Amino acid sequence: MKKLKYIPITAMLMALTIISCGESKTESDHDDATHSETEENHSKEDEIVTLTAKQYDVLQMEVDTLAQRNMSGYVEANGQLEVPPQNEATITTVVGANVVSIEVIEGDKVNKGQTVAYLSHPNIIQKQTDYLNAYSNSQFLKKEYERQKTLYDGGVGSGANFQKAEAEYQASRSMVNGLEAQLQQLNVSASGVRNGTIYQRVALRSPIQGFVEKVEVKTGQYVEPQTDLMEIVDIHHVHADLMVFEKDVYKVKEGQKVTFNVQSIPGKELTAEIYSVGKTFEQNPKAIHVHAEIENKEGNLIPGMYIQGRIQTDNTMTTAIPESAIAADGGKYYVFTAEKEGDNWKFTPTEIAKGTQDNDWVAIDFLNKIEPNTKYAYNNAYYLIAEMKKGELGDDD
Repeated sequence: MKKLKYIPITAMLMALTIISCGESKTESDHDDATHSETEENHSKEDEIVTLTAKQYDVLQMEVDTLAQRNMSGYVEANGQLEVPPQNEATITTVVGANVVSIEVIEGDKVNKGQTVAYLSHPNIIQKQTDYLNAYSNSQFLKKEYERQKTLYDGGVGSGANFQKAEAEYQASRSMVNGLEAQLQQLNVSASGVRNGTIYQRVALRSPIQGFVEKVEVKTGQYVEPQTDLMEIVDIHHVHADLMVFEKDVYKVKEGQKVTFNVQSIPGKELTAEIYSVGKTFEQNPKAIHVHAEIENKEGNLIPGMYIQGRIQTDNTMTTAIPESAIAADGGKYYVFTAEKEGDNWKFTPTEIAKGTQDNDWVAIDFLNKIEPNTKYAYNNAYYLIAEMKKGELGDDD
């Protein structure tokens, strides 16, 4: 008869305890995993910002898919609006006279040859009488010259008398021509004077078409010869005159595009193309002039207006989004994907890396793979991330 081996009760108890502990540990691990997964899903839900249709409209949300944009490297350059020298004119008088009438005011549009003021003075009347006397004398000397020439050609006249008559006639013609030229400068009709008309006042006329920029005289004022009376500017040829510093000169060349802003048209970006790059430096500051023809002229562009511009120096096609679509949080940058569910919109943050910035657009790279045709919020990113943080704080409480 075989003897049975008895296992001590103590050993059996220890074995049962180990098995029980093992089962308890497995159940605990399962519960922890389930809890972790629940927290992860809960965290993702916390990141979603939901806007009702009314909130969406009030915030004027803009949603669109991403597209490739031509992002430019650029050189910052400031300057002012200018016109070429041939499109500016200063009106003066060639004789001292009194201003008897001013026909325009600053800002008026004038055509080439249009009268802008009238002058009057005894000197002007004296020039007309001098011309009339010189012309009459020249006519008399012409007849004398022709008579002496006939006698001389017929062999009955003195050569000395013929030469004297010829010299006097030529001298009188020169005087008449000189006085007639002076009348033309005064805009006085020489033929009218020859017919006996003496003009009491003379007209000052604009040499170009444009706008009256300055009127520097008053009615009744006496003006000296060569005094600046008015300034006319043709703003049709206004252009951007930018100053480029020495360190950036090598980047700039003809044909490059320029974007700039002027205070008279807030919020509007104007574009231009460089047609001339200066070849000499201004010394204070050390910079060159760059001239650019404006392509989309609008509004009241006046020479002398200060402008802030950027010259595009290179172009790269890349994924970009408006700056207002990017929010920063904890040293990271995010954009929000947009998805419509019923009447509501749901926005979810997606981390990105920022690239170069061109005006209000920023080049971006996604840290994770994105689905094609995904829509994104193009504005109000800081509002969305603030709402998201608010939701997180609410759940913690």
